[in-house]
Amino acid sequence: MRNDYVHGYSEREAIRLVDQAKTLSSLMHHDTCYPSGSLVLEAGCGVGAQTITLARNSPHAEITSLDISEPSLNHARALINEEGISNVKFQLGDIMNLPFEDETFDHVFICFVLEHLPDPVGALLSLKRVLKKGGSITVIEGDHGSCYFHPETKEAIKAWQCLIKVQNDLKCNPLMGRELYPLLTEAEFKNIKVDPRIVYVDSSKPELVDGFIKKTIIAMVQGVKDQALESDLIDIETWEKGIQGLYKSAEPSGTFFYNFFKGIATK
Repeated sequence: MRNDYVHGYSEREAIRLVDQAKTLSSLMHHDTCYPSGSLVLEAGCGVGAQTITLARNSPHAEITSLDISEPSLNHARALINEEGISNVKFQLGDIMNLPFEDETFDHVFICFVLEHLPDPVGALLSLKRVLKKGGSITVIEGDHGSCYFHPETKEAIKAWQCLIKVQNDLKCNPLMGRELYPLLTEAEFKNIKVDPRIVYVDSSKPELVDGFIKKTIIAMVQGVKDQALESDLIDIETWEKGIQGLYKSAEPSGTFFYNFFKGIATK
């Protein structure tokens, strides 16, 4: 079992990723569509949460979805088969050492992956190698430093900071979203454009209260409970109060804000 993914590889995490993808689909992917016949690499597909939307938005593109985790790929295959999707094939492989020839793909898509890699520029350069000249790369990342909520308790803030600290301790970057433009620039991509994708939630948006605050954000924080307690980042009483505090943002008087970033560039 790999231990460098901050949220782990549990069935609970797989469910969270699918819930997150469904909730954010229109926000992230209303403008993600590839032409008929395009060869598309989805790098770091995980359990296939984003793969469903990619395949449905571009039903006549040929998508190769790659991941380093065989159990995750098995989950993704089952999910895609269940959805009756036929334009995706799966490949076991490492983003840092891709099993493809130079300039194989017309487009590359990578979502919520760079934040978990110690060398994001190296990953972008590796992806650039297999991208055809003039082809596009789409990169989506969150930024945990962009989060704020109401009401805001000191315990809830500390629980949220545990998420950031645990990821930092793995030599990864929970603030990746704000760095997309300079990273793509360092990797010498062209025509770089980065847009914020803002999620604001209040009680007038019940689908986001449930799908984003509860099933995505709070579930994500809860996923680092063991690491946070074992590392003495927080005590159990403060942790439990912190989770309770985060749930207050899902109540009728609560609000929640988070910023994602979507970058598109060409080779």
